[in-house]
Amino acid sequence: MRPTLADVLGVDVSLLQSGMGGVAGTELACAVSNAGAAGCVGGYKLAGGALSAMLARLTEGTDRPVGVNLIPEVVGPDELRRQVAQVLDETPVHVHVSFFGMPEDAVLTRVAAAGRALVVQVGSVTDGVHAAERGAVVVAQGVEAGGHLLGTARRGELVAALRAQLPDACLVASGGIGSPAEAGRALAAGADGVLLGTAFVVARESRAHSHFKAAVTAADESDTVITDVYEIGWPGRRHRVLATAATADPEQPRKFIGRTVVEGKPYLVPRFGAAVPTDATTGRIEEMAMYCGLSCGAVSEEVSAADVVAEFAHILPGTEAARNEKRVESHVSR
Repeated sequence: MRPTLADVLGVDVSLLQSGMGGVAGTELACAVSNAGAAGCVGGYKLAGGALSAMLARLTEGTDRPVGVNLIPEVVGPDELRRQVAQVLDETPVHVHVSFFGMPEDAVLTRVAAAGRALVVQVGSVTDGVHAAERGAVVVAQGVEAGGHLLGTARRGELVAALRAQLPDACLVASGGIGSPAEAGRALAAGADGVLLGTAFVVARESRAHSHFKAAVTAADESDTVITDVYEIGWPGRRHRVLATAATADPEQPRKFIGRTVVEGKPYLVPRFGAAVPTDATTGRIEEMAMYCGLSCGAVSEEVSAADVVAEFAHILPGTEAARNEKRVESHVSR
């Protein structure tokens, strides 16, 4: 039998939380992991002391499997290697490494050699096959997803194509999954688990700005657009966001529209900047990048991360031990 995501990562529920930069702080990642799924903190561009501080909070907050998400294309190969070295040197083995997009093979080899679980999010069959050959859990991102888009295929098409090529790999579906029913459809297409992003944006432990959370809970899929306007800090990628004045008029001046703080350091926020508004952001929040997937229509209120995990736990596969326990319970109840 093919192992579930829960088997591979050692969690109770085959559910990954997206490591969304800014939104997915250590509070959210630890809450998800402590609830039995796989939490993930957004490493984004953090390095040096700032990254060390985040990793310390992460390992203090949970002793369950949890991940650190890194983004090869926004930091470049040299900085990525330094980030990976920090994660491997400063965290215990239950911390897995997650990449949004494909890093160079030497990085994948280093993570695997350290005995860490490896997760790679992809948008194409070619990248998915390559990641699986390097021992990674492959997250197949469809264009239904919020945030930056790695490909052009819909989730179901990409999962099915990858499953045909990779009958024994651990595949995770991402994009437009806001309900257990939608998760069930992803499993039926060949996935071994799911990744949720938008559902966790509005979790109580999320660091998303309150306006961002309110906008997501009020939205449905018709309120999202695919655009490339939020390119400052992350050029060259289309992204799915809530429609704003910035997406409606991309010719506006690229002036500063707010301020934020990241790991104690202040930053100015430009119009068309890629960074999301967090609880440390002030200014014209309504013009900033509010990444949001097509699942927003199923996300109607702010709940705890544990509530999100519990909602999906009954439909998603668990570990072999959990499945055996359920079989025993079923037999006894007869």
